[in-house]
Amino acid sequence: MMGIFGQPAAALVVIAVAAIVVPQYWLFLATSVLVSAVALLGLGIVGRAGMNSLCQLSFAAVGAWTVAQLNVWEAPGGLILWTVAGGLAAMPFGVLIGLPALRLRGVHLAVVTLGFAAAADVVIAAVNFPGVDSFQQVERPGFILTDRQYFVYAGLLFVVAAIGVEWLGRTRMGAAWRAVRFSERATAASGTSVARAKLSAFALSAFAAGLSGGLLAGQVGMITAQNFGTISSLALFVVAVMAGSEYVGGALFGGVLIMFVPELFRRAGINQDWANVLFGVGAVQALSQGSSISEGMARRLRARRSVPPPDLRPEPTRGTPPLGTEPLLTVEGLGVRFGQVVALQDVDLVVPKGTVMGLIGPNGAGKSTLTDALSGFLPSATGSVALDGRPLDGLPVHRRAAAGLRRTFQQDRVPTGLTVGAYLRFAAHRAVPAAELEEIRAFLGCPPLEAHVADLDVGSRRLLEVASALLARPKLIILDEPAAGLAHAESLALADRLVEVPDRFGASVLLIEHDLDMVRRACATIVVLDFGAVIASGPPAEVLAKPEVARAYLGDEVALA
Repeated sequence: MMGIFGQPAAALVVIAVAAIVVPQYWLFLATSVLVSAVALLGLGIVGRAGMNSLCQLSFAAVGAWTVAQLNVWEAPGGLILWTVAGGLAAMPFGVLIGLPALRLRGVHLAVVTLGFAAAADVVIAAVNFPGVDSFQQVERPGFILTDRQYFVYAGLLFVVAAIGVEWLGRTRMGAAWRAVRFSERATAASGTSVARAKLSAFALSAFAAGLSGGLLAGQVGMITAQNFGTISSLALFVVAVMAGSEYVGGALFGGVLIMFVPELFRRAGINQDWANVLFGVGAVQALSQGSSISEGMARRLRARRSVPPPDLRPEPTRGTPPLGTEPLLTVEGLGVRFGQVVALQDVDLVVPKGTVMGLIGPNGAGKSTLTDALSGFLPSATGSVALDGRPLDGLPVHRRAAAGLRRTFQQDRVPTGLTVGAYLRFAAHRAVPAAELEEIRAFLGCPPLEAHVADLDVGSRRLLEVASALLARPKLIILDEPAAGLAHAESLALADRLVEVPDRFGASVLLIEHDLDMVRRACATIVVLDFGAVIASGPPAEVLAKPEVARAYLGDEVALA
């Protein structure tokens, strides 16, 4: 909880001091800093999800328009409730803009949001805000009537919004945003809806922007279209990139830059438009370095704490790899084509309950394609897949994960924006007691729960993937080269632990691995793929001794020996 209140509490202290000592003119600019900082907090939400939004001030315009209209109507509740209503009114527009994010990303999504900002500019210019024609000011309640009182109110609103964002970042929703940013495929494979994560990020970002618009309406009394121009939205975005609005301190620092840099330029006799050029240079610098100012500071603070390597010492084999008899995963006639290329052809496969089964084959044999087809990433695959008697055909990836089929990936797919404990809680997709987290961490020798994933080596991240899959309590885990990044002795130690998985965690394991020593040690039975077809199956010693298996790995020269 201290982590949630740390930065907002520091911001509150700064605001309290400023309210006492800052002169009236600068206090008005400081209030504008807080208005911008609230909008930047919203940009930080979509930034956590790896998305770009260039229309944040368009959402703010919705909030301001709502407050102005409620003021004209003399609606009950006063400015504070009107501001919240403005945030709520902006949320549907956030969802609307978030819909293209389900298909688009990167520069394409940025273009869509920029188009919305341009369209909003036209609408705002054509339709005056309520109360402008009659010169009706937005009324403030008596307790925030003066500018100094209003500054304190804006500061409190910023602190509440910052605490809310920090709290959300520690929930499963916040972890989903980080996971989507790093890998949409891995997020879906963990049982999380990527669409829900993206839309929630845009909706809450729009809510924060709507709050800032309502806050601005109360500050200036009467708003115009000039307050929400497209260029201003672009400037807000580049400052968010440069300062790092994903952090509370970064959002507040960004607000300071937006308001005080142009003011300093004005006092120096420099055209204020040069401030936007300066912000753009700062954003380019942040992108070239791969981190914002706030993120760089956080990384340097973490670097002071060393992270121990994986504690996965080799141990003697604990017993014979288990082999069940009752089928768990049943695959019949599975086929996959990519145009004229046949990647899988009529694959039949049965993984028994309580078993560690190996899936091996040379590069290009179709192992990764089979894994993608089983987990739902290839909806065009033919044939049938059933898990524990339940057909999985037609189910999307996250639904298959919820049904009990979990997988890991060849490449590192652990989101770097989380701690070890936060990632394990997110990927488990259920409430996990602290004792259970520590148990699985010790079982696989993972780093401490408070360590940051960004500071870990590849081997440690692979172990985290395995741990997260086990915590989900699935029926079947497909491990795609989990030993990548581990030393040979550590791979054998991991094999020993996999032998325990069926009895200890109630899950069968389908192990895809090139390390044949690990396969022999962990698996009771193996299946060999070559050119998308099963060429052998059975106990490891028997299968690996077959000439066709050796030929698949070593080539036709084996047949001539």
